[in-house]
Amino acid sequence: MNALSRLPIAAVPVTDAATPLEGALDLTALILILVGALLCLIAAIGLLRFRDVPTRLHAATKPQVLGLILICLAIALSLRSWPVVAFLVPVVLIQLATAPLSAHMVGRQAYRNGTIDEAGLYVDELAESKRTPPAAGG
Repeated sequence: MNALSRLPIAAVPVTDAATPLEGALDLTALILILVGALLCLIAAIGLLRFRDVPTRLHAATKPQVLGLILICLAIALSLRSWPVVAFLVPVVLIQLATAPLSAHMVGRQAYRNGTIDEAGLYVDELAESKRTPPAAGG
């Protein structure tokens, strides 16, 4: 009996080679992650580059949310597990709920502070509320 036969050998399951479907799913996940990361990068550049509040809000919400959705979809495709999907669905839903809400609140506060160029607005739905104080009753 030689020394190699006495070494403990871990039982490693032998798996088949990856199927063409698994390779296609991995390639799709790679492309989705790259596109999602690119959209998040574009959102960050837009926040730095744009000068006024409405365009910064647009850059902060729309491409960033789509980028996060694509990255979460890529993670779900890559891991192929229902618990992972169950974890990622609330993440996406919370992002879809909070991004527009926070952008609305920031935009409204910027309007009240006067940091939005009112001449550049096509429709000003808050103009009447700005003239009449909230507690004035009229």
